[in-house]
Parts: sequence; C-alpha cells; structure tokens
Amino acid sequence: MSSQSSQEPSKATGQYHSLKGTAVETVGDVTGLQSWAQSGKEEHAKGEAEYNAAQAKGYAEGVTDRAGGYKDSVVGAVTGDKAQQASGNVRNEKGQTQQEMNKPT
Repeated sequence: MSSQSSQEPSKATGQYHSLKGTAVETVGDVTGLQSWAQSGKEEHAKGEAEYNAAQAKGYAEGVTDRAGGYKDSVVGAVTGDKAQQASGNVRNEKGQTQQEMNKPT
C-alpha cells in the first residue's frame, strides 16, 4: 500500500478516517485503554485534515475553471466564436458547481 502523503487528498478517505478514529477513540475511552483513545484521536485529526485539504483543493479548482470559463466565454462573444463562448459558459458553470460543493463550512 502506498503512503498517504503520496496520494491526492480525498474527501471520502478523510471522512472515513475521521469516523473510524472517533470510533476507536470512543472504544478506548469506554474501556480505559489510553493507547486506543490516543490512536483514535490522532486518526480522527488526520482524517479531518485530509478532508479539509481535499475540500480546499476542489474549491481552488472551481475558481480556476470559473475564471478560465468566463475568459473563454467573453473572448468567444467578442470574436463571434459561438463554440468558444458555449464551452466557456459550460466551464464557468462547472467551476461554480465545484466551488459550491467544496465551500468551507
């Protein structure tokens, strides 16, 4: 298995580790096993960090698509290139949707 640091951050993986860490921490707290409680707390924190990193990356990609799409749309409108204008509008909308999905809470 490859190391976590070489992979792109993932919202799903981050959420999984956050939830798993919380469960392990709870078991450790209930049973009095401090090593479990500490391990769970650490896994939860790493999961939250990965989720937040993936969210920030997705938001930034949305900003890039939105700006690039807007530029293409304007250039297409000015030059009369309807195909460029349409693809720019689609890219702009895709970027806006990606921003909305990754808005920090």
